[in-house]
Amino acid sequence: MKKIAFVFSHSPHGTTFGKEGLDLILGTSAILKKMSLFFIGDGVLQLFKSYKSEKILTRDYTSLFSLLSLYKIQDFYCCKLSLLQNGLNVNTKFILPVNILNSYFLRAKLDNHDAIINF
Repeated sequence: MKKIAFVFSHSPHGTTFGKEGLDLILGTSAILKKMSLFFIGDGVLQLFKSYKSEKILTRDYTSLFSLLSLYKIQDFYCCKLSLLQNGLNVNTKFILPVNILNSYFLRAKLDNHDAIINF
């Protein structure tokens, strides 16, 4: 079976990429057993735990990321440099138990996948 990497590289609000990616993951998790999620660039903001999305009149779908453990998805990776560039750090409380990696090790993890889908 192929191993698929889902890469989130856009911020959660402003585009629908994050929500569409999460919907795809939840919908295909019964078929795809080997999948990993990567958060790079502005995609690390998907992991932020305490959004007040009602102030910008949107629905907070990011809380649904916490359901991924019920779907037996356990491989979550985050770029350390992207965290720092977005004003976060390794001690920030995230919605998922992510492995924070530098760019070299993150790329090595990505290289172990057969396909990469970017959102």
